[in-house]
Amino acid sequence: MAFATSQVPTSAVRAVDPTAMLTPEQIRRIQKLDNNALIIRLHFTINHLSRWLSPIHDPSLLERSLSFGEPSVKDLLIAMRDEERRVYPRMFAIVSQDDPDLDALPPVRQNESQRELDAARAPIALLAQFRRLRQSTCSLLRSTPDNAWGRDGTSRRGFDVTLRDLAEHLAEHDERYLRAMDAALDRSGVREGLAEVQKAGFDELLKLVPERLEI
Repeated sequence: MAFATSQVPTSAVRAVDPTAMLTPEQIRRIQKLDNNALIIRLHFTINHLSRWLSPIHDPSLLERSLSFGEPSVKDLLIAMRDEERRVYPRMFAIVSQDDPDLDALPPVRQNESQRELDAARAPIALLAQFRRLRQSTCSLLRSTPDNAWGRDGTSRRGFDVTLRDLAEHLAEHDERYLRAMDAALDRSGVREGLAEVQKAGFDELLKLVPERLEI
């Protein structure tokens, strides 16, 4: 498949904002995926990140914020890893327990020691951490039959959620952060000189994900 490059002229700068809400159509696109296709989409996130980040050999280029108050590529990667750390225990509890109390799970917080470790880690090492976590998530989902994706966990502090709800949440979180990272990579100029396939934008890569997948 030929990819269109995501070159953005400086006069049409995109914000690096992972908090930007997805459009209703973007959300519907995730909700329309069957369970197998949703797993593929979650797995492809790691492929997209590897495609974008592996060719960039100077880690300092990924650690700089482009504008005051905006996250760097490394910041976005850390946030994606931390969200996986937060969500996976909830998924595991729903799969392994009957009506689990999600409020009873220990909170996932980043302490000062963790922040220091992250500051010293190269982005490619953070990507490896995220890859291992996402592989565990996808393995758990693959091993869960379709009729168990509606199992839920209860929360008095938040919302009752099903396994499918959490999988869709991760896909939505991925999209917001990948779109922000795509913009950051475009604006930083680090894609100059890379092969066309390594500069493919998120919307082009999204075309690789099927809506339905029979296995």
